[in-house]
Amino acid sequence: MKKQVCISALLLVCILSLVALSVEAGTCNPSGKIRGTNPPPGQCNQQNDSDCCKQGKLYNIFRCSPQVSSRTKATLTLNSFEKNGDGGAPSECDNQYHSEDTPVVALSTGWYNKGSRCLNYINIYGNGKTVKAKVVDECDSTMGCDSDHDYQPPCDNNIVDASKAVWKALGVPESDWGELDICWSDA
Repeated sequence: MKKQVCISALLLVCILSLVALSVEAGTCNPSGKIRGTNPPPGQCNQQNDSDCCKQGKLYNIFRCSPQVSSRTKATLTLNSFEKNGDGGAPSECDNQYHSEDTPVVALSTGWYNKGSRCLNYINIYGNGKTVKAKVVDECDSTMGCDSDHDYQPPCDNNIVDASKAVWKALGVPESDWGELDICWSDA
């Protein structure tokens, strides 16, 4: 009887571990791929170490992002929301550019959710601190490598693309700006 209870308990632990892993991994898989093209000379702004598309390289596209929770795991990246910055066009939510001194973000397509988070605030948890930032744009996970996207590849599905103000408020040394594992939640 004890042996059967131990086996049942072990089976339950294994099942719960698999469920936890599947929730952690999410169910957002690539929706397809696009083929990169070389940008015309001077057309890809590499401010903030932004990538430029490469001829023939296949890039994943996503129409979804991992499920949002009270502390959604994400990758924080650096973006300029200023005119002539690597963010390209004015922000989608308000058709405005934003100062580097303003804590603003762009969310991957799935989290942006057709603009449902526009001009709302999110909390960003990273580097032992919490920062409140306004959602002003989409980090497009469905398209890229064209003039509308500054010849940059599509965003991954788990990106919070943030202004310098967010990085400063998180207390990340400027030499470490670029990518940071964070969590976020709706404010």
